[in-house]
This record gives sequence, C-alpha cells and structure tokens, in this order.
Amino acid sequence: MEIKRNEATLNRPKGDRVIDGSYVFIDLPAFLLQLQQEKAWEKNDRNGITVFKSDDLAIVLSTLKGGSQLPDNSVDGYMTIQLIHGKITVVTPDGDVVMAPNQLITFHPNIHHSVQVVDDSVVLLTNYSTAKGSGEDDDRGDIL
Repeated sequence: MEIKRNEATLNRPKGDRVIDGSYVFIDLPAFLLQLQQEKAWEKNDRNGITVFKSDDLAIVLSTLKGGSQLPDNSVDGYMTIQLIHGKITVVTPDGDVVMAPNQLITFHPNIHHSVQVVDDSVVLLTNYSTAKGSGEDDDRGDIL
C-alpha cells in the first residue's frame, strides 16, 4: 500500500503527517491542541484538520466556536458527527437533535442538515463514500 502524506504549509507548519497507509495512528488530543494554537482558530469561528483520508473514507477533527453555524449541508456518502466536547444542535428534516459529548449521529447520503454550535465544541466527522475521490488530497476539513 502506498503511504499518503500531507505536508506542512505556512498556515499549518505542523501539518506534515501520514493521512493514509496500512494503519494510521491518530492522537486526537494532540491534534486538538494544534488546532487551538493555530491562527485560523483565532481569526475564524472554526478550524479543522483531516486526520485520515483515503479514496472512500475521510475523518476530520474540527473545533467550532459557540454561536457559529454550519448551514445547509449534505454529503454524497455516509456521514457521522461525533461530539467530543461542547454542545451542538443538529437540524434534520425530521427535527432537531441536541447533542452532548460522546454522542454520535449518522446520516445516509444526501440527507440535508445544519449544525448550530451552542458552546465551543469539538467534533469528529467521518464521511464514507464508494464514489472514488477527486484524486487530490486536501486539508480543508470541509466535510461539513
């Protein structure tokens, strides 16, 4: 198996890491600390990092500031939102789901939803799709 890496950038000087391989160890607390120390967290209402990405599966760790919103979202594949810290409300076609830490919500492909961030929060987003990827690895962390 070919090992895929992301390289450091000016915006993410600690960005050099393996994002796909036979196995990838992911230290969530270390990534969270990195996200909270980056300028993007100071300037924006969110910051995220792709911690794993293959042709079919992407996992993104995101920090979200209280009061922010992620409106009108859907993805082509299956998706999960796991709340690690904070409080969010996920607006679905069938009603609102208020989430507390250690809860998880799943979506089938193309289900529209929005996220309202009640308190500063940390989420782990997973997207699985059998549609082959775009071919380029990016680090935008924009599953949501």
